[in-house]
Amino acid sequence: MRIVLTDFMSLDGVVQAPGGAEEDTDGGFAHGGWSGPYFDTEAMSAFIDGGMENAEALLFGRRTWRVMADAWPARAGDDPFADRMNALPKHVASRTLAPADMEWNSTLLPADDVFGAVDRLRKEGEGDIHVWGSSDFARQLVAHDLVDEYRMMIEPVLLGGGKRIFPEDGRARPLRLVSTRTASTGVLLCVYRPDSAG
Repeated sequence: MRIVLTDFMSLDGVVQAPGGAEEDTDGGFAHGGWSGPYFDTEAMSAFIDGGMENAEALLFGRRTWRVMADAWPARAGDDPFADRMNALPKHVASRTLAPADMEWNSTLLPADDVFGAVDRLRKEGEGDIHVWGSSDFARQLVAHDLVDEYRMMIEPVLLGGGKRIFPEDGRARPLRLVSTRTASTGVLLCVYRPDSAG
């Protein structure tokens, strides 16, 4: 399986709370919902749908999984995308949840070997496993070289601080631009993959 990271990201690299004011206020973040004004329904929905075509599973950190598990089941039957989100198996990384907490077609990854478990998923499965949000977990996946594709919606706004998905460890990680498109709202829809030649 390929690990595919999908994120709404500000021009200064922030991915925190794009969807709503109360989504994630850690660190006093006051810009929750910042992505909404830039959502081009036609272009961005097609970008998201296209990325999900080969999805065979979803991968989440605890906080994002909880938000999604509370939101998506209520949308069942309303649209095909919601039905697909609900049907896909989910894998959750958490040090605080227990297997008994799992719902929404979800499985808890072993807390003592999360990245080993993710690597085994990559080697044993087929298709793509998508990571949505989960900024802290996503940053660790990048740091462990476990991301095979980045699908970034880079939005024309500077947020001045907040959570990012890229490690700040001084290590260069060359990427190759696979495709790009500009939405009517100025959002850059970019697909990158690790550049082994770099």
